[in-house]
Amino acid sequence: MRLSFGTISIPEKSKKLIHDILDSGRITSGKYVREIEEKFADLIGTKYAVAVSSGSDADALALAALHDFGASRGDEVIVPALSFAATGNAVLQAGFKPVFVDIERETLNIASSEIENAITRKTRAIMPVHLMGKPADMETINRIAKKHGIVVVEDAAEAYGTEYKGKRAGRLGDMGAFSLYAAHVITAIEGGMIVTDNKDYAEVLRSLRSHGRACKCEKCVLNISSGHCKKRFQFRTDIRFIFERIGYSSKMNELEAAIALGQLEMYDRIIKKRRRNLLYLMKEFVQFAPLLLTLREESYEKIGPHAFPIIIQEASNIDRDEFVDYLGKKGIDSRSLFSSMPTQCAGFEFLGYKMGDFPNAEYIGDNGLHIGIHQGIDREGLDYFLKTVKDFLSSLVKRSISV
Repeated sequence: MRLSFGTISIPEKSKKLIHDILDSGRITSGKYVREIEEKFADLIGTKYAVAVSSGSDADALALAALHDFGASRGDEVIVPALSFAATGNAVLQAGFKPVFVDIERETLNIASSEIENAITRKTRAIMPVHLMGKPADMETINRIAKKHGIVVVEDAAEAYGTEYKGKRAGRLGDMGAFSLYAAHVITAIEGGMIVTDNKDYAEVLRSLRSHGRACKCEKCVLNISSGHCKKRFQFRTDIRFIFERIGYSSKMNELEAAIALGQLEMYDRIIKKRRRNLLYLMKEFVQFAPLLLTLREESYEKIGPHAFPIIIQEASNIDRDEFVDYLGKKGIDSRSLFSSMPTQCAGFEFLGYKMGDFPNAEYIGDNGLHIGIHQGIDREGLDYFLKTVKDFLSSLVKRSISV
């Protein structure tokens, strides 16, 4: 049996839309991008959604928007030490300095008790990451942010289906950044989405994704061949060639939007199946404690079913590479549980952190992994995974006895 990390199916609606788009000759950002924005905002429960070309760009543009609201280049953004490298990269790409805070091993999320110690007069935002769909401690984070007058941008790349005290991820801060990459619940193959209730943020985001243009209307009539834009020449030159800010080339195209629109119609079905898989593994995995642990779901939250994380415990003496190799030989695909960005990713060395600065993030970087729980995996596959883990642990016991 083979258990892949991810899966993707292109529904018939997407295929039809793709053909219609190709026949129309309009493949750059247009009406279908607007449609996915409207439907995504409805899904999350926000007033606005701005489509971009990747989840990384969603992070970067959400932060870059702060330059229009008092932030300066070189100001600071607080992020968890443990995350996919895109989180730290986005801070730098937006013109800020990442200030890292260690995580809690039990939640994989930023240690909210340590955030306030990292705040300086240059802090402009906190970017919590809902890693593996587990919501960060948003009540504490928002309280700290309000006290210090700073913005909260959720990195919700893995947080489809995530809820915290009755609210969906993306509505828990000032802005939320989602990924529509192929491994995620909703995909556009590539793509990202920024959600917010703030009209001013949304307008700046629309400008930023298109080179900083003065064009930032929610719907562009110039995308319609017969449309006439009253704003086009209000500054005595074409508004599309007025650049108000340093921007990016980060638009989503119509073909990507078509993929996402079809996926969105399957959202409830996908989430239900993935949640069922996640909860089953969480329940069954207790048999491997205290050698291997996973996340625990609290009464006030729902963990978004992105993937199934596994944390090897210190007392187990299990080598992660050996475990991953064993799973791979049995046809079970896995990924590491990311790294401590400032101390285990060479690209961040110039910031001056050293090994030992983030012990929890570094431990997970060395001893964490995750497998897929996507809608293509059935109960038989989950049981096969559990049996494979049991067989691996039994083989370690036999080996220790023989020694």
